[in-house]
Amino acid sequence: MASRDSALKMDLETASADEIERMARRRLQQRHALIISLRILVLVVVLGGWEISGRMKWIDPFFFSMPSLIFLQIIDWFQNGTSQGPLLVQVWVTLEETLLGFLIGSAGGIVCGVVLGRNKLLADVFDIYIKIANSIPRVVLGSVFVIALGLGMASKVALAVVMVFFVVFGNAFQGVREADRYMIANAQILGASKRQLTTSVVIPSALSWILASLHVSFGFALVGAVVGEFLGSKQGIGLLISTAQGAFNASGVFAAMIVLAVVALTTDYLLTALEKRLLKWRPSSF
Repeated sequence: MASRDSALKMDLETASADEIERMARRRLQQRHALIISLRILVLVVVLGGWEISGRMKWIDPFFFSMPSLIFLQIIDWFQNGTSQGPLLVQVWVTLEETLLGFLIGSAGGIVCGVVLGRNKLLADVFDIYIKIANSIPRVVLGSVFVIALGLGMASKVALAVVMVFFVVFGNAFQGVREADRYMIANAQILGASKRQLTTSVVIPSALSWILASLHVSFGFALVGAVVGEFLGSKQGIGLLISTAQGAFNASGVFAAMIVLAVVALTTDYLLTALEKRLLKWRPSSF
């Protein structure tokens, strides 16, 4: 090990800048390939162990299902549809509720976080009310929304908005409070107005906080939509899970969970791409 490290050190000392960069990129590619391989290995071990346990009757497939039965359930939903209609329609209904709740809740959270972060008087006035609203269990609010807004899309969007708002608001508020005071002071010396300070200094400074909250908050929006559908709805993946649960169809419950996971991973990938585009000024880390 010591000889290999010393050889690597000598290579780095004699290599040019371009060669060092190529070596670093090659090591990154090797590490990325190792991570992908290990992820696939973990997945194979978990699914294989689950399948073997079910076939050997170490676990009861009626209650815990098996990967093969879950796969067949998804194929059946794609080919023959669900009891509520085509599977893609259920996915689109839930995704539409999630996106609307995510956008409305994120916009409201960012605006309120920036406004209260920049105005200490308003922050002190509304602090107690925000804490009270945030302490109310979301499931209770979901029941209230279903009663008040009905079984349609509005109640699910409302619950998703509530789930997202407080996450984004907290990060936006803290990001504004953590803005560089020296940069703000320099901008004020140069004659920047309050609006210019907010748009050109404070918000860009808080952007990392805000974008970090978006990764988490989309998952909360998805949870809000599904929970709302579970409490009462006409369509959606939440209703699909509720129906499968009522029929003691464990494969259906797991299949719906996998569909939700695919939706969540896809949107997280898109949010990551957006974050990289908006924060392209940050230096890339090896």
